[in-house]
Amino acid sequence: MRRRLATAAGALLAIAASLLAAPSPAQAQPRAETQAAPGFHVSDGRLLDANGKDFVLRGVNHAHAWYPTRTPQALKDIKALGANSVRVVLATGDRWTRTEAADVAAIVTECKRNRLVCVLEAHDTTGYGEQAGAVSLARAVDYWLSIKDVLRGQEKYVVVNLGNEPYGNSGYGTWTSDTQNAIARLRDAGFGHTLMVDAPNWGQDWTFTMRDNAGKVFAADPDRNTVFSIHMYGVFDTATEVNDYLNRFTSQRLPIVVGEFGNDHSDGNPDEDAIMAAAQRLGIGYLGWSWSGNGGGVEYLDMATDFDASRLSTWGRRIFDGSDGIRQTAREASVFTSGPDDGSTGGGCAVSYRLSDWGNWFNADVTIRNTGTTAVKGWRLDFAFPGDQRLNQTWNARATQQGTQVRAANESWTETIPAGGTVSFGFNGSSAGTNGVPASFALNGTSCTTS
Repeated sequence: MRRRLATAAGALLAIAASLLAAPSPAQAQPRAETQAAPGFHVSDGRLLDANGKDFVLRGVNHAHAWYPTRTPQALKDIKALGANSVRVVLATGDRWTRTEAADVAAIVTECKRNRLVCVLEAHDTTGYGEQAGAVSLARAVDYWLSIKDVLRGQEKYVVVNLGNEPYGNSGYGTWTSDTQNAIARLRDAGFGHTLMVDAPNWGQDWTFTMRDNAGKVFAADPDRNTVFSIHMYGVFDTATEVNDYLNRFTSQRLPIVVGEFGNDHSDGNPDEDAIMAAAQRLGIGYLGWSWSGNGGGVEYLDMATDFDASRLSTWGRRIFDGSDGIRQTAREASVFTSGPDDGSTGGGCAVSYRLSDWGNWFNADVTIRNTGTTAVKGWRLDFAFPGDQRLNQTWNARATQQGTQVRAANESWTETIPAGGTVSFGFNGSSAGTNGVPASFALNGTSCTTS
């Protein structure tokens, strides 16, 4: 397996064989005082939400540290495209402008408003030991402790990613002890969150340091609530490498996610199809890099061109709409759901689509009726135009279009559909041919009748 010779995508953006002997993670028990986990927690190698429901991360990375003013709209757009989570780049202030506590609180609020699980990561550790200016995991822990007050009580919605790619290709021999120490300090300080730890070697673990010591690290967490994150770029350019690495974790019932990956990279061509297929087969999470704003020669990793959700790149279309992609596989965390069906309509739905056709342009008024017995809080409606229609303006909802596929999602004032009640939205558009009514509609993944 080839070493990763180039800096990871995250660092580039800023300048624009079994496990070793350890107690079985499946049998190890958390401390008595955290048996009833207040938020996300790990059980038998799976990540569960606060309701005890299995949760699989399906989302993307967003570079808040460099583009803070873009965050509110970016999170709305990422959610509208189907994601259930977002990994947000924060800065400790050592390499890049510090993300202050008030800013972190605002990010968490936006994540919750958009019903996204927030994975917060400290980026200044990227390539420590090799990259000039990078800081240690211990320094990242100092940052987390300094913003503890805004994270307390958010365990249902936030995963804390200790430090991005905490070693380059030098000095990684202390990764195990440094990670254990970082976890211990946060637990001693009262952090009850699920903690995510990145691999060394620019996140790609070509030395298998994380793979071969993950059991030790997990067992050293008194809460047994640690998830491991591998970044897959050029080192993972074949399906064999992807599957072997991930299978080593799942066979040991150790929780693993793909915290970053792309469809290309300066250090080689990752096999994104194999990564997404393996994640779906194994039921593990993935978070693609990245929404927008890449520089340093990896601009092709932008999913949205210039942060515009209507201008998805080839990579953006692949991860959101392709096989094993986000739109097809993401399921919302049950902590955001009022009803019992983890994001379903709670029973049923009916859609009325009234078309006003003027040839090369049209208006559509859409009414969604909740025919179920519980309120729907937060919704997305999927449908396909029957011809060559293009969205222009939308009101009372946010909408995105890819090809003929359209997804509309609620605004804050249209968020709730009461049991037996309705919400309405509308849009206008243009067409090169005859307009028509979509054949079918799905509300939060549930097929609706038409009326």
